[in-house]
Amino acid sequence: MSSTTTRSRRHLLLVTHHYAPEHGAPQRRWGSLTPRLIEAGVDVSVLTPPPHYPSGRLFADLPEYRPGRVSRGVHGERIVRTRFREHTNRLRSRSVDQAVAAWSTVVLGLRLFRHPARRPDIVVGTVPGIPSMFAAWIVARLLRARFVVEMRDAWPDLIEPAGLFRARRSLKARVLGAARAVVHRTVSRLQSRADAVVTTTETFADVLRSRGVRRVAVVRNGTSFESVRTGSAEPTASPESPESTHPLHHRPLRAAYAGTIGRAQDLETVVRAAARLRDRGRAVEVRIVGTGAELGTVRRLVDQLDAPVVLGDPVPHEQIRDLYAWADTVLVSLRDWEPLEWTVPSKLYEVMASGRLATACVAGEAADLVATTGAGAVVMPGDVDGLVDLWGTWVDDGAAPTASAAAARWVRANADDDVLGAHYVQLVDHLTDAAAHHATADRRGPCQACTAPAAPSAGPEVLVTRSVSPRATLPSPSRPAPEGELRPRTAR
Repeated sequence: MSSTTTRSRRHLLLVTHHYAPEHGAPQRRWGSLTPRLIEAGVDVSVLTPPPHYPSGRLFADLPEYRPGRVSRGVHGERIVRTRFREHTNRLRSRSVDQAVAAWSTVVLGLRLFRHPARRPDIVVGTVPGIPSMFAAWIVARLLRARFVVEMRDAWPDLIEPAGLFRARRSLKARVLGAARAVVHRTVSRLQSRADAVVTTTETFADVLRSRGVRRVAVVRNGTSFESVRTGSAEPTASPESPESTHPLHHRPLRAAYAGTIGRAQDLETVVRAAARLRDRGRAVEVRIVGTGAELGTVRRLVDQLDAPVVLGDPVPHEQIRDLYAWADTVLVSLRDWEPLEWTVPSKLYEVMASGRLATACVAGEAADLVATTGAGAVVMPGDVDGLVDLWGTWVDDGAAPTASAAAARWVRANADDDVLGAHYVQLVDHLTDAAAHHATADRRGPCQACTAPAAPSAGPEVLVTRSVSPRATLPSPSRPAPEGELRPRTAR
């Protein structure tokens, strides 16, 4: 992406509750977007709390983390740290922390960016947390800047299934139910009044358009992950030996998960499936690395069922590659909540780019993506029996199938960091200088903000497959299908 030379630099102010040096999907998203925006002539400032995710405690007591301190990020961005409140994994505690940070954002945003020389052209509020959206709107309106709300998840629709504002006692339940309705209406109203709404999937963009949101741009989550192949993770063996052709007749099936361990991920289904498969006499080993609000629940279930599951702490990026190389299949899992059918976990793009076989316990757009690119096998969320049948079939066959190379090609065409950075630059151009933007739009490619984007496509090089039933698996290694094709089969 070449830098802008003929146009004056623009200024984007990002309001977010999660930023580097924390690790996670939102931190990684803006860690890749920021240098590409700066290179294209967009100055980036960030209003964010000091790093305290996921533990809720400050990483380190450094001067640059104190409220109001301004420092430079690794890409040259200006970072302003807000106040925060230490919190536990409880929802109420985390919500108070987000509210404190949002209020501090408004105070510091008006104090530091009201001078004309520092005033932003665009304020982006990224959700979650939801209070960041309200803080960004206030700052944008008082500074007379364009307001962009970035919905990384399907809010406000996740409020109900996620159990926010829910209580058992009748009076408290009525009060919280009314609060839930107010938050839902307010978030929807801000979406409709924003100068642009950014979503990470086509499906949720269509949902918002159906509700009257006028300008919706799709900028997917991205990945820089590269292909991972088994190497040192496997013992040396002759290509014709039984250990090579049918390894699962000689060792357990290996499944891996790396990421957030929260309610939305529903890893209890994975634990129950692993225990049930073991009880049926089929060897399986599951490794789960990560942390989150449901870690304790998952750990207790593993102990209760004596499941063949090993839990580990989050690991650095380079060790994720080793974990994937060890595994026969990599898990991507979401709970059976309708709004999650409108999302695609960023972890799925990573698995697709790695070339490893995905076991996708997902529905909606994510399931369609796995099926149409040959990235792996789809099991309906929460379907323990379906997951047992799927893995059991692979064990009986002696080997897990191989993911189609079409999956990695799709990621390169649709979820590459450079492609997504270019989309965000186009959005900034559209909002700050529409005339110049339209004059150059033809030679710079389609703009996400100018037209409603088409359904996701892998481009002419990608082999498109037909959809499969939720319990369908990839073809047996003994009878491989042509690259990119999935054949439904009945699980044993």
